[in-house]
Amino acid sequence: MQIKLLSSDLDGTLAGKADATLAFRDTWERLRAAKKSRAPLLCYNTGRLLNDTRRFIRKIRLPEPDFFVCGVGTSIYDCREKRPLEAFTRNRVQGWDLAKIEEILSHYPNVEKQASEFQNAFKSSWYFYDASAEQINRLRAELERAGLDINLIYSSARDLDILPRWADKGNALKWLIDHLKLKPSQVIVAGDSGNDSSMFRIEGVKRIIVENAQPELFEATVELDAYTADGTCADGVLDGLRHFDVLKGIPVYEPDSGAEKAGLEPEIAMLFDAEELHELSPDQRAFISKAYDEALGAIRRNLTPLGFSACSLNDNEVTGTDVNYRSVWGRDGAITLIGTLGIKDPEIRACQRRTLETLLRHISPNGQIPANVRIDNDTPDYSGVGGIASIDSGIWLIIAFYEFIHATGDLEFLTHYEDRLQRAMDWLAAHDSNNDALLEIPEAGDWTDLFGRSYNVLYDEVLWYRANIAYGRMIELLGDYSKAADYLRWAQTIKSAILRKFWPSTAVPVEGSLYSFADQQTSLGDTHYLLAEVTPFSFNWRCDVFGNILAFLFNVLDLERAKTAFRFMWGVGVNQPYPVANLYPIVTGGDPDWRSYYTVNLLNLPNHYHNGGIWPFIGAMWVRFIHRLGLRDIAHQELVRVAELNQLGKSHQWEFNEWAHGTTGRPMGKAYQAWSASSFIQACHELRLDPAALREDG
Repeated sequence: MQIKLLSSDLDGTLAGKADATLAFRDTWERLRAAKKSRAPLLCYNTGRLLNDTRRFIRKIRLPEPDFFVCGVGTSIYDCREKRPLEAFTRNRVQGWDLAKIEEILSHYPNVEKQASEFQNAFKSSWYFYDASAEQINRLRAELERAGLDINLIYSSARDLDILPRWADKGNALKWLIDHLKLKPSQVIVAGDSGNDSSMFRIEGVKRIIVENAQPELFEATVELDAYTADGTCADGVLDGLRHFDVLKGIPVYEPDSGAEKAGLEPEIAMLFDAEELHELSPDQRAFISKAYDEALGAIRRNLTPLGFSACSLNDNEVTGTDVNYRSVWGRDGAITLIGTLGIKDPEIRACQRRTLETLLRHISPNGQIPANVRIDNDTPDYSGVGGIASIDSGIWLIIAFYEFIHATGDLEFLTHYEDRLQRAMDWLAAHDSNNDALLEIPEAGDWTDLFGRSYNVLYDEVLWYRANIAYGRMIELLGDYSKAADYLRWAQTIKSAILRKFWPSTAVPVEGSLYSFADQQTSLGDTHYLLAEVTPFSFNWRCDVFGNILAFLFNVLDLERAKTAFRFMWGVGVNQPYPVANLYPIVTGGDPDWRSYYTVNLLNLPNHYHNGGIWPFIGAMWVRFIHRLGLRDIAHQELVRVAELNQLGKSHQWEFNEWAHGTTGRPMGKAYQAWSASSFIQACHELRLDPAALREDG
């Protein structure tokens, strides 16, 4: 059936990634020109009020819609007739008293009224940071006891909207569908947060959840049939439109050169030289295509009967503790699996499956996933250096298993391992011994297995957030909607805890929040990135580059915080001489953070390994981080530099080495490292610079 209407949220959906927003604009305008009267109608369904919405879409250059649904469903404006649809709000004032609402809210000391531009006669909007479900329910009950017939919507762990009972995005859209004499099956809805859920609950509509959606939307729609897009923001909407056959494909947006024409904000544009803001040359495109083919060859060197090896078994000499490399690793295997999911190759797909099977076959009775399994004798090792538990192996396994199921749709495989996955989640959850939503990590208990971080470690907490979403989505696929909602709800709690603890602010804490000693260090001021580590007694103020990159890729950081972190990391040069050093600044002898064991195997000397070494696999994620900011040209140029790093080699070109020295940029790690190759491949796919896309584009 032909789609007649697209109703989409703005912030975090059509807005939030500048190049994707412009790609949507160009695509929609071409669609209108090609289909004329048969093109779908376009409705922006937003919490913003009309004048603010008009200014906003002009600023980000979205196309003029056919309808605005504004104020979280409190008004509808017909752009074709240039008038509000007053029939929608007529005779709907019973049970609504704006003055009484404001009087009640004034007694809540931690609730702050939003600016007048966000208020209207049927919308009372406030900020209520990190409110618990109990606090929201208590407020709702008090308003109802006062005789108010209201609809209370809380979203993004911040935004509190109080509306008449009849007013929400879904009710307004249902009215508009009836007004236009459409069937719900002719309508697509798209969104990213909890206040969009009422649109999704209209029976019969087609649904697009963008990849960067908040857990609250997944929770609210847990039992509904919705398409979860692979792209973020407008990229995700375009992907959904392709899924529902409104589009035949997703075009590549080709911006004009120059910061102003590309829509870069001044404070971002000032970071770059003019020559960095240009399209890839034909030679650079050919170089990326060559690098992709070489990366594919490196992956093939790591296919073993037990799954992906960490590095090529036939191309590296191993001595002493290096024997660990002759293993299927939990974290390495998971990252390699995720990075290769876009490759359509039966051998690689089979190796992805074997990797999961090997790790889950050796799950301990209490649910621990091994750090690695020896390929030569199928023997598991559950710890890292010094017998320390490897916490992140299990977290990465959960994330990778979900991504594998999402890509393959193999529910039989999921059902077979359901019990073991639950055991793994239970083992991980036991590390939250004080029930504050964050895991307590033993020193050197994750990928930095020779580095001294402990307790609440940014990298692990970001992974834990993502794992709860991944596991909740898998439980949803198995049909246990109540249990799935519990995990998705807990993920939102984890996210709030991460932002509260790791992004220090001088703002007054929310009443009822549990703040530790470290949270009170106002002398640190307002940071520009997520801190590396927080303990009950101190904090590590260094920038964990990998942790901050993952935080944006996994949707912990919002766009504005991600821009702030990017400006800092770019400014201090974490991508020099190549993308990127994993830590800034490095730890040197005499520093309070220095540990004597950093000299073990000479690995964590300054600018080595985890102490500021350059990691190509993180560099590829850095490229994706920049691309998701909407900085397309910069992401392209950084991808070229990652390819140059992978090309260097210690003995031969295109060794895809494990890591490089932080100042010389020379390769120092094992050759043909699986995650170096797979992460480069994933970046190429996300930027649509893989050979197939380049041929299609050419």
